[in-house]
Amino acid sequence: MAQERKVALAGAAHLELVSGVIQLRPEDAMVDAMLRGWRAQQMSRGLKEDTIAGRERLIRRFHEFTNEYPWSWLPGHMDEWSASLTSERHLAPSTIRSYQGDVRQFTEFLIDGRYGWAVACEDAFGTHPVAICHEWNTIAHLNDYEGDPEARPFSRDELQRFLDYADDQVDRAVRSKRKGALAAYRDATLFKVIYGWGLRRTEASKLDLADFGRNPKARQFGRYGTLNVRYGKAKKGQPPRRRNVLSVMDWAVDAVQDYVENIRPQLGCEDHPALWVTERGGRVKPSEINARFVAYREALKLPEALVPHSLRHSYVTHLTEDGVDRRFIQQQVGHECDSSTAIYTHVSDDFMNTALSKALNPAFDEAPTRKDR
Repeated sequence: MAQERKVALAGAAHLELVSGVIQLRPEDAMVDAMLRGWRAQQMSRGLKEDTIAGRERLIRRFHEFTNEYPWSWLPGHMDEWSASLTSERHLAPSTIRSYQGDVRQFTEFLIDGRYGWAVACEDAFGTHPVAICHEWNTIAHLNDYEGDPEARPFSRDELQRFLDYADDQVDRAVRSKRKGALAAYRDATLFKVIYGWGLRRTEASKLDLADFGRNPKARQFGRYGTLNVRYGKAKKGQPPRRRNVLSVMDWAVDAVQDYVENIRPQLGCEDHPALWVTERGGRVKPSEINARFVAYREALKLPEALVPHSLRHSYVTHLTEDGVDRRFIQQQVGHECDSSTAIYTHVSDDFMNTALSKALNPAFDEAPTRKDR
């Protein structure tokens, strides 16, 4: 009988440890080898470098916090560390859970018999790593939404005021003949695009001119019938997810077409691929979008609960109120689960009253009103 061939897994101890070499600091050398092995194991799974590097930094911080080596870590260390993240650093539960998940993955890698780290530690130090993350000392993901409960979409009136104010800044700059008119026009259009296509702030900042395309079933929108979002929110360790968003708001299409054809050329960046360019020839950053948004919100004395992401929430809510199919909205915003779309939906009292009337009286068929931009 042929002898079964044993395949070495990426990250296995015998691949990372140098045999026959006496280390001056064997404990530190073992930790470095473990992290190299974990890196190799994650790379074999196709995870991104940024994700791997971030996890390694977190493990080193946990190692520094405990002042113990991984083969001496105990569940109590996780308890103490989690408590410090809550009481001293005041991190959000979702952030703490993410940190705990990284530690859990590292320790599970170490105790997995296929990689041989437990045996290597036993041979070198007379002890071995154990599981330290359990259901009683980590945060469970029980809720679909763990963001700020104060966050909400714009009401239609608030949205109208916000976009009108953005347009007014352009008119004021033109009338006063001061600098900044082009930038104000760009930002006013940017906010309309975030709302008009239900985008995240980062997604909008990374748009290129070439990302707009035609939709043969909506010829009235010309070359702005669809938007290819290339930098959608990624799953942890994975590349950005792409999606195509169909144009549904004619006034938003008119706004971006006017900007591309009449305003952007004046910024003098003909060779730059970005849709949103600065007067110095760079790409507008998410932080700059946030700064302009906050300035407008404060000038209008709108609630601080309104943030750039509220425009995306508003897109989902207002389309829902307008009777657009829920599945279509889910695909537009790139949600895998309908429960995520439901979290974004905060319909008005008028909509709820109308829905209740329809439920109680099937003959009720009042057409919903809509205040168009």
